[in-house]
Amino acid sequence: MKKDTAHRGQITGKDKAKAKAPKAPKAESKKPRAVKKPEDPSKVPVYNSNGKEVEQFQLNKDLFDGEVNKALLYQAVLMYNANRRQGTAATKTRGDVSGGGKKPWRQKGTGRARAGSTRSPLWRHGGIIFGPHPRDFHYKLPKKIVRLALLSGINAKLSDGALVGLSSLELDEPKTKKFKAIMGALKLEGKSLFVLDAVDERVKRASRNIGCVVVRNYRDFNLMDVLGSDTVVMSKTALEKLTERFTV
Repeated sequence: MKKDTAHRGQITGKDKAKAKAPKAPKAESKKPRAVKKPEDPSKVPVYNSNGKEVEQFQLNKDLFDGEVNKALLYQAVLMYNANRRQGTAATKTRGDVSGGGKKPWRQKGTGRARAGSTRSPLWRHGGIIFGPHPRDFHYKLPKKIVRLALLSGINAKLSDGALVGLSSLELDEPKTKKFKAIMGALKLEGKSLFVLDAVDERVKRASRNIGCVVVRNYRDFNLMDVLGSDTVVMSKTALEKLTERFTV
């Protein structure tokens, strides 16, 4: 068996080949699209159906100041998610599993542990200990907390520049391509929430085939609609009436 006589500091031919080999260029990391945050969050840019900015709508500065209460958002989201649960999960206890009416063996004299039923939770095919049973997870938070949580959600969109106004949304016929044309003019990406003062039947029919679009009346949308969308589009009339939801 030959001994390796190369010194520790000596460079071999393999090391030279590795040194000469060019390094692979690093993949450039894609930066997220920069969103221009407004200086005054209470001002909302209003666009027409062609995507041209026509004005800056001034909201109530006392309400829409860009401040977000994360604690209220957490409580409200927890409530909405709990109320969505069906609560139909169920397991069988030892009293619900069929069989097991006869004592497997006598109490004493067999050398085995005493057993009264083959449907004991310790046995295979036995019942479940402390398993889930049908229950109602529904509960309500005070109206004031829900209202303030919705306000915080809107303020979060205002701070991110993800809330825009629309002068009017009128369709002469219920065609999906016409609704998509308005979305393309506004350069909407991802999920969009349209809040209108009155949902027209033509708008409803034109938007129902677009999976990333939700249309709501200004009195009916809630916090989950706001947080579940990337962009909130409000008609100018809905912006004018928006303060009513937080002052009543």
